[in-house]
Amino acid sequence: MAANRLAMPAGRTPNPLESPSSSTRQAASAADWNWKARFEAYNRLQAAAADLGEKLPIPEIVAVGGQSDGKSSLLEALLGFRFNLREVEMGTRRPLVLQMVHDPTAHDPRCRFKEEDSEEYGSPLVVATEIADVIKQRTQSHLQKIQAAVSSEPIFMRAEYAHCPNLTVIDTPGLVLKPMKGEPDTTPEEILSMVKSIASPPHRLLLFLQQSSVEWRSSLWLDTIREIDPSFRHTIIIVSKFDNRLKEVSERWEIDSYLSASGYLGDNIHPFFVALPNDRGTTTDEGFRSRICQVDIDVLRHLQEKVKGGFSEEKYAPYIGFSCLRKHLESEIQKRYKEAVPATLALLEERCIGVSEDLSRLESKLQATSDVSQLRRSATLHVASICRHLHHLLVGAADLDPELWGLTTEEEQKHSGIVRWPGITIALEPANFSLKLYGGAAFERVIHEFHCAAYSMKCPPLSREKVANIPVARAEKGRCSGLTMVAADIARAAARSFLAPLIDTACDRLAFILQSLFELAMECSRNHDSRYNQNAEDMDGYVGFLAAVRRSYYKFVEDLSKQCKQTVRHHLDSVTSPYYHFPGVTFLDLSDSGSVLELPGDSIGGKKKGNGNMIDGGAKKKHATMPAYANTNSNHHSNDIPGADDLVSKSGSSYSSICSIYAQYFAKMREVLIERSVPCELNSGFLTPCHERLFLALGFELFAVKDDKFMNMFVAPGAVDAIQNERESLLKHQKTFVSCLNEFKNISSTL
Repeated sequence: MAANRLAMPAGRTPNPLESPSSSTRQAASAADWNWKARFEAYNRLQAAAADLGEKLPIPEIVAVGGQSDGKSSLLEALLGFRFNLREVEMGTRRPLVLQMVHDPTAHDPRCRFKEEDSEEYGSPLVVATEIADVIKQRTQSHLQKIQAAVSSEPIFMRAEYAHCPNLTVIDTPGLVLKPMKGEPDTTPEEILSMVKSIASPPHRLLLFLQQSSVEWRSSLWLDTIREIDPSFRHTIIIVSKFDNRLKEVSERWEIDSYLSASGYLGDNIHPFFVALPNDRGTTTDEGFRSRICQVDIDVLRHLQEKVKGGFSEEKYAPYIGFSCLRKHLESEIQKRYKEAVPATLALLEERCIGVSEDLSRLESKLQATSDVSQLRRSATLHVASICRHLHHLLVGAADLDPELWGLTTEEEQKHSGIVRWPGITIALEPANFSLKLYGGAAFERVIHEFHCAAYSMKCPPLSREKVANIPVARAEKGRCSGLTMVAADIARAAARSFLAPLIDTACDRLAFILQSLFELAMECSRNHDSRYNQNAEDMDGYVGFLAAVRRSYYKFVEDLSKQCKQTVRHHLDSVTSPYYHFPGVTFLDLSDSGSVLELPGDSIGGKKKGNGNMIDGGAKKKHATMPAYANTNSNHHSNDIPGADDLVSKSGSSYSSICSIYAQYFAKMREVLIERSVPCELNSGFLTPCHERLFLALGFELFAVKDDKFMNMFVAPGAVDAIQNERESLLKHQKTFVSCLNEFKNISSTL
């Protein structure tokens, strides 16, 4: 009576007139109702999850075994009707997810297939034999489409019938040792990998089928099952075609030894021994089910009457026959459904919260499409955040992982498309060239690489032809050395020709460094918002706006690069101008060591030229302090000036002197540019504007526009419709999950 009272609903007083059998029936009926309610709830949740593309850990059964071990026959027995599943060899190609729904009103089976690449189920099939045809057709067309022998893409079939239990069974491809004729050699490994993947999740119950003709010690796939479930906690072992084994035993000790399998499975593991009708003559579903029951009776009768001494019925009878297996499966699934209710409830609550948050985000977006002022504020704050992080990265920061976001010099060259410096043939190794850098550190490395490139450039060779093409009058005019004028002109042209491409390349490399910082700044901004739970200015969904910000920033950097090139080119033109004065250096003393040049003994203006810049006469000494390229009187000619064709050919020493002076002029101009002008201008030309006017420049281009143009960045054609569609989908998710959540709350209250 105490047990009966405990089984009754809370708050109800036992009726003394009720008999124990009546109370027991009521308790059993209540338990049965609870089980059906749980199954229906899980069934609806599973269907909803499939419709919504969700993957929930709902208890399921996975059938695993070798090919021809009887999985297809077992499925037909569970369904309660035949549809020639064995004839399509489905198990060797694609998994079949079979959702069985016990419906007392379905006197004829109603079977529907989920459409390929869709969440919708098609119309019910009227003729059972059509099921095999659909499976075969879908298998062949899918495999032909993907050009494969097997596929892990399942076929979904829903069967509602008064004679099937509430179960979800996944029939997997049969395990094989060798591929079929015409199949790839890797097919067995692909099937094995697929089966392990399907059977491994802990919420799935594993049914392992093995023919009775196979000895336990010779099992081909038992070790595979141990890999999936080492302790067999989630595994039910089924010995199929048990009637074939009965023909080989005659003694009790033989059958008891086989039924125990304790030496191979352990004392606590009890396999089920099942035999099913192997004749295909039965035409009606009722006749098929009757034959299943009759086979169970025949097997027990054989064990009792045909085996000498019978068998240990108390120990093994609960594990012999299909009816025992079906009862155990339903009981095991009931238990798993019951145990999974709390976790399912928590998961549904989590999903509901997540969907609600996504809906709130979409609602904010929809509201923003009509609230321009709020959208302007959010967009401005987002751009300000990006600019702030850009400034931080340029100053020097280690917020991001250099291994993930940094680049070596070689990687940087490859990504920028600028692999070499113009005119440089040797490999350069600037400081930290092998380290992954970004931001300000990468910027400084490019500056140093430019420095290395400029100084690794040898003075361009000077041919006699180039010297000979300088007018003779320019070579011998004035009070200054005509040879120095020639050398200076050639050096200025060489400096402009060879240094200008290096400067342009440096600007392009630095522009690439700055442009690549945009992604890093975006990542820093996202990390910062996530770290401090700041989601109010989330702009990730506005692709058009983010593209506009990126485009504006890239344009800003490109403009800086153009301006910087012009500025540095201006310095190059200044240093290579005939009017530029090198501080502390005279036209005859241009070597780095300060040594005096030995010029040829040509007469200039009728006077013998001395060493260095010491020239006789007061007036001449004044000219000595002027640059070597000082203007001379074009009307003055000396009777000692050789002809134009004799300048180089008749005086080897003149050519050598010009080459020497030319090299020193080139070196001095390079030194002034590289040490004083260019690095300073590159830093001020790129970094200073980024620090001082980046936000102003981006803000002016993005926000200093009319509202309709501003909104084009956010509300592109079809954008509102896309948000509305996403919102409708989320509302469907929310409605479904809330319904399932309430249902599982009611179920949990009855546990």
